[in-house]
Amino acid sequence: MADSRKRLVIATGNAGKLGEYRDLLAGTGLELVAYDTDVQETGGTYAANARLKAEAASKTSGLPALGDDSGLEVDVLDGFPGIRSARLGPTQKERTAALLERLSGRPRPWKGRFICTVALAVPGRTVDLFEGECRGEVVPEWRGEAGFGYDPIFLVPGTGKTFGEMKADEKRQYSHRANAVRALIASGALDRLSG
Repeated sequence: MADSRKRLVIATGNAGKLGEYRDLLAGTGLELVAYDTDVQETGGTYAANARLKAEAASKTSGLPALGDDSGLEVDVLDGFPGIRSARLGPTQKERTAALLERLSGRPRPWKGRFICTVALAVPGRTVDLFEGECRGEVVPEWRGEAGFGYDPIFLVPGTGKTFGEMKADEKRQYSHRANAVRALIASGALDRLSG
């Protein structure tokens, strides 16, 4: 018997991000298909980069596609690294080390926010955009091994934990990506996908 579930392409080559989407969209009944678009993030905003990825994946696959762009914005660094968050170094450890080096000598607390824009591209339709954020604080030491990106140095207010110390279900309560996906689900846009 053929699978009658609607298919949604997730435009990412990041295994951690794909895992989050599998968790976040688990109750939707959608069949998620991973697709690494290898699109250059040339946009000047999260929305522009998310749109580039979603449109490329949808065009190539002929299916609805979800793309996102996210970053960490640190107040004392005027929003740096922002849309360049993934470009501070080739590995997670090197990126976090580079950020902490820039923050060295700056007065704490290092307040900031994670931000995520999710784009839903459906063939023949206008791209829908959804945004989520999580405010918090960058801490000077790596705490926890869960998550990816800057998760182990981002302390979530009121929890006493970094994202790196949280299990997936706890991170879902607070994360910027989870907030963006909740906005997407609440919009009803996923309910209108064709099979």
